[in-house]
Amino acid sequence: MKSGLVSDIDYLLADQIANWPLLTRGVEGLRASQTRVERVAGRDLFVRHIPHRIVSTTAAVDAASIARRPCFLCPSNLPKEEHGIPFDSEFAIYCNPFPILDRHLTIVRVDHRPQRISGSFHTMLRLAEALPDSFVIYNGPRCGASAPDHMHFQACSRELFPIEQDARGFSGPSIPNYGRRVFVLRSRNVPQLAERLESLMGILEEVTRSEGEPMVNIAAYYEDGQWAAFVFPRGKHRPRVYETGERTVSPATIDLCGVLVVPVEKDFVQINGAEIERIFEEVTLPENEFAAALERMKTGSRS
Repeated sequence: MKSGLVSDIDYLLADQIANWPLLTRGVEGLRASQTRVERVAGRDLFVRHIPHRIVSTTAAVDAASIARRPCFLCPSNLPKEEHGIPFDSEFAIYCNPFPILDRHLTIVRVDHRPQRISGSFHTMLRLAEALPDSFVIYNGPRCGASAPDHMHFQACSRELFPIEQDARGFSGPSIPNYGRRVFVLRSRNVPQLAERLESLMGILEEVTRSEGEPMVNIAAYYEDGQWAAFVFPRGKHRPRVYETGERTVSPATIDLCGVLVVPVEKDFVQINGAEIERIFEEVTLPENEFAAALERMKTGSRS
């Protein structure tokens, strides 16, 4: 049986697809997208060509660019056709007009405040429970969020979510030989898992000597009374091939979870598993720093 929120979202999606032309075109673009499989570190990864994602992939997220534009997630700046539904008292759920996967949603704080996950892990985990057909993601302000000035999550259908299968059989706290470095945390208790996630963020802040929030991409889902969270610590935002113009590829959470978004057709045709693995190796946290954070995570210690 569907939860009340899932049923409400079914209605919201149908209504918005029918009445919001931008979303109508986005859904049509997703249906027309091309997908193929590459092997990365011995596992299947889906490469998906979605031209409309060029806007997000190439978004200017430097402070000057953000200051020049109105916040496109603030209610006062939304298109007149765009409507959402509340979640708790602090967030609202909207349809993402540039979907990567089915049922792509954006969950936005109702007040304008910077993208920062600390203090909001409970919300992320409650969202995962309320949307059991979906996984919930967080892109850090310096590694994937196209609106680093406004706190938000996203959610997408779990139908195509390779990391869920990739992590089966491993009890954590990481997936060995995965081609990118990721922490895996599981629990049947929301406060406990939220506390562990907050602790991990503190460890990463110390290990990477971050000023402010450490660079992370996070995904979470809920199944059979248990939450799972995947935390990808980052070493840099965009790979060298993006910076040189060789590839329009800039991984964020969905990409690292196994669905690589490639908005340019040439890249979709040419990119291969070995190149993807090099990109992931480059943008996730260097091995020595990851190992140091993993050891502290295992022992529960912070310096």
